Amino acid sequence: MSLEIAFKRVSEEVGPQSIELAEELALATAELSYLPDRRQSFENLAKRVPLEGVKSLCMALQQSERFGTPMATTLLYLIVFLLALGGAARSVAGVPYGEFLAPGLIMMAMTQNAFANSSSSIVIGKVQGNIVDILMPPLSPGELTLAIALGGATRGVVVGMVLVPAMALFVGISIHHWAAVLFFGAASSLMLSLLGVLGGLWSEKFDHLAAVTNFIIVPLSFLSGTFYSVDRLPGTWKLLAHLDPFFYMIDGFRYGFIDHADAPILLGVAVIAGLDAVLLAVSWWLFAIGYRIRA
Repeated sequence: MSLEIAFKRVSEEVGPQSIELAEELALATAELSYLPDRRQSFENLAKRVPLEGVKSLCMALQQSERFGTPMATTLLYLIVFLLALGGAARSVAGVPYGEFLAPGLIMMAMTQNAFANSSSSIVIGKVQGNIVDILMPPLSPGELTLAIALGGATRGVVVGMVLVPAMALFVGISIHHWAAVLFFGAASSLMLSLLGVLGGLWSEKFDHLAAVTNFIIVPLSFLSGTFYSVDRLPGTWKLLAHLDPFFYMIDGFRYGFIDHADAPILLGVAVIAGLDAVLLAVSWWLFAIGYRIRA
C-alpha cells in the first residue's frame, strides 16, 4: 500500500469522528501527489495539526524519506550493476568493480540530495507564497546564501555518512586518504547545494526546476565517470569528461577510497574549490539584487 492510499484510507476512517483532521489528512494526501519533496507535505501537516501524535508521526516519516529513499536507490544501483549486469566479476583500475563503483554512487546520492534540499527550499517558498519568511528577517545576502547552501551541503554529507556503512555491507570499502574523502565530500556537496540555490532562484515553478535537473544535473552526472573509468572513453568523449566538473568531484572522492585517480588530485581540488567560490559569489549577488524573489 502506498503512503498516499494509506493517508486517504485513514482520512476516510476518522471522518465521522473528526472532520477537521480528515480534511487535513486529505490535503496532505494531495500534497504527497504534487510536491516534488514529499517531506514538505509532512512538515506542512505537522504545522497545521497541533497534536503531538501527528507531529511525532510526521517527524518519523520525514526521517524515513530523508535517509531511507537515498539509501534504497543507491543500493539498487549497486545491485543492478554488480548482479544483473555481471559487474561482480570485473575489475577497474586494479580493484574489484564493486569497490570502484561504490564511491561514485555515494557521491551521486550526496550531491543529488544537496541540490534537492537547497533548490526545493526556495521553489516551495515561491509556489506557496511564503518566500517572504526568508526575506523579512534582518539577514544579509551573504548570510542567506550561506544558510541555504550550508543546509543543503549538510544534508548531502549526512546522506554520505549513512551510505558508507550501508555500502560496506555489500562491497569491501576502505579509506586510504581521509583528507580527500572529507574535502571532496564536503566541497562537492556545497557545490551542488549552491547550484540548487541558483536553480531555485531561477525557477518560478517545479517544471522549471525539473528542467534544470533533467538537462543539466543528470547529463553531467552520467558523464562524470560514476559507473566507469573515463580513461576507457574514446578521445572526444574523454575530453568532454575532463571538461565536466562533476568528473573531478567523483574522481577525487573515489581516490580517497581506492587510491587511484584518473586526473591529478590537485587539479580536482582547484576545480572544485574554484567553482565553489564562483557559485558562492554569484548566489550572493543574486540574493543582493533580489533576483526573482522580490516584486
